[in-house]
Amino acid sequence: QVQLVESGGGLVQAGGSLRLSCAASGRTFSMYAMGWFRQAPGKEREFVGGISRNGRSTLYADSVKGRFTISRDDAKNTVWLQMNSLKPEDTAVYYCAAKSAFTLTRDAAAYEYWGQGTQVTVSS
Repeated sequence: QVQLVESGGGLVQAGGSLRLSCAASGRTFSMYAMGWFRQAPGKEREFVGGISRNGRSTLYADSVKGRFTISRDDAKNTVWLQMNSLKPEDTAVYYCAAKSAFTLTRDAAAYEYWGQGTQVTVSS
């Protein structure tokens, strides 16, 4: 079992930045690839980005590429999502998720553990 807790969400103006954190507890964090997803009201949950178990590979949705950056520190059992140049369409509940297989994937069904989510609201 892995427990995930997101933090860092809030209200920010368009063009601003936020840094989300996801703290993990339980089994060995370094054994998990990590993903960030988001869900806006009335929309399906969508992949934002992911980072491999060793941190050497990242994958991003086209909508956030160049604006968002994922990083991890296995010593701190934490993964971050740095969000810059935020847009109103980035408004959503953001979730972190963990998967034990090595490969990154955009498929939410492949992720075994999920956090409770943190709200990000970007005002225009």
